Amino acid sequence: MNPSQMIRDIEAETALTGHLTGRSALAPKVMKAMREVPRDRFVPPERVPFAYDNGPLSIGCGQTISQPFIVALMTDLLNPRKDSVILEIGAGSGYQAAVLSRLAARVYTVEIIPELGEQAAARLEKLGCRNVAVRVGDGYFGWPEHAPYDGVIVTAAAPYIPEALIEQLKPGGRMVIPVGLPYRHQELMVVDKHAQGEIETCSVLPVAFVPLTGEGEYRAPPAGG
Repeated sequence: MNPSQMIRDIEAETALTGHLTGRSALAPKVMKAMREVPRDRFVPPERVPFAYDNGPLSIGCGQTISQPFIVALMTDLLNPRKDSVILEIGAGSGYQAAVLSRLAARVYTVEIIPELGEQAAARLEKLGCRNVAVRVGDGYFGWPEHAPYDGVIVTAAAPYIPEALIEQLKPGGRMVIPVGLPYRHQELMVVDKHAQGEIETCSVLPVAFVPLTGEGEYRAPPAGG
């Protein structure tokens, strides 16, 4: 498999799922970023031959690098602008952050597993992603020091939409997050925060993500959440 085939696979799956997502094609800027970021640099050496397959791959510590189509779709749904400041929850290998770094002004990404967070930071620095900052911490609490954010993207499934992430989202901003219980039904959700702070949610697609871990994993969801 090679990068060109990966792009063709993303295009094919986008067309196939268009009746669910409302997207028969993804934005050219998103596809350009997907072409430019070398996915083989974000997987363990033994996974390199499969780096451009359109599927998730293990990166160790019980975590995965997401399927390229899902990375592209979530990026397209988030719709970052050149001046956007983005919060990512779940740095993992750093791949999603690297894609976002080509589309936004600044990316802040939080990873709960120290080993993965340190590896992602080193990898992103080596690849010249100078507008990405990595923090080891609990993603349920976001990264309040740099809030509010134009966009929030969560790359692991939460049982509910964390209130802290809604609070850190700028009015007029958008969150893309998989919601559901571990290894059960999950939905990719778009959360829009309107100018007066009202929240609107929309389900996009059934998905399967590793769980978002942290203190919030064991808390009851907020009323109505």
